[in-house]
Amino acid sequence: MTAGSDERYPLRRCETCGAREVCACRGAAQMSCWVIEQLKESIASQARDVPDDVSAQVPSRVRVLEALHCFQDVLFPGRMMTELDDDQGIEAFIQERMSRGHRLVGREIARALPFRWKGAYAASTGEARPIEDVEEIAAATANMFLSRLPEVRRLLIKDVEAAYVGDPAAHTYAEIMLSYPGLSAITTHRIAHELCKLDVPLIPRMMSEHAHSHTGIDIHPGATIGESFFIDHGTGVVVGETTEIGNNVKLYQSVTLGARSFPLDADGNPVKGIKRHPTLEDDVIVYAGATILGGDVVIGKGAVIGSNVWLLESVPPGSTVTQGEVDIRIERNEAEA
Repeated sequence: MTAGSDERYPLRRCETCGAREVCACRGAAQMSCWVIEQLKESIASQARDVPDDVSAQVPSRVRVLEALHCFQDVLFPGRMMTELDDDQGIEAFIQERMSRGHRLVGREIARALPFRWKGAYAASTGEARPIEDVEEIAAATANMFLSRLPEVRRLLIKDVEAAYVGDPAAHTYAEIMLSYPGLSAITTHRIAHELCKLDVPLIPRMMSEHAHSHTGIDIHPGATIGESFFIDHGTGVVVGETTEIGNNVKLYQSVTLGARSFPLDADGNPVKGIKRHPTLEDDVIVYAGATILGGDVVIGKGAVIGSNVWLLESVPPGSTVTQGEVDIRIERNEAEA
């Protein structure tokens, strides 16, 4: 018998692995023991960015998303995430949400920063070096991010105005802030993009993928987007990492701004860190279902890209691109004839 065991259920060495004491019962208990031993062998503890490692500390999804919601409250008080109480002043509300968001994001940045040099890509390039004082750099980064919120709000106000002007179904600005998935995705993107510009690993992508799961709009935090950006309807929109979008651009649902192909390195793996996605200049409109691919593709100022177009080349300013004529055939059902 083993100390602490119940005489009714004597313990024995597992017949499968010989290492664990298990209940004398067979079946599920023995299977559990075998599974645990197999998992232990496949789980690394190296504090390195490898697929089987579990030892490295990572940012908390819960706290990252709470910080995101705090900043959305700061940018659109009472209009996006948290309702304002009837007797609550806006200034006090903003102060509380900003303070909490600042604390949360600072802590999670400190957890994320080591991935500047632990990350597989950083390790492969050999360029990244450990930061001597992670906490100090994280605090400075969080402060820098906070200082950019007024500019982010300025851009978002222009986005709200673009949605109101661009959508005849929009009757109030409040309607856009409270309900439009496009604005929700753009708000998240503008927050995540500022963190991305500050070279914060992991967290920007965590935020953008949260927005993706809730809105169906996938905007990589690395994408550069100008003023007065409007996504109408939005479901299925994809904007790749190196996309550049000018001012007053409008996208409809199911638009893809993607990569045409991936140059390969000596090992046959896609080369990272190069421009792979298109550039859209000012005043471009891209209608539903259009696909524009390639890092060398430039859609000129004022161009209009029609629905379901598949585009792999640049378009001059002021052009209109449409599909070739498609034959449509309508047949009556015999039962209705």
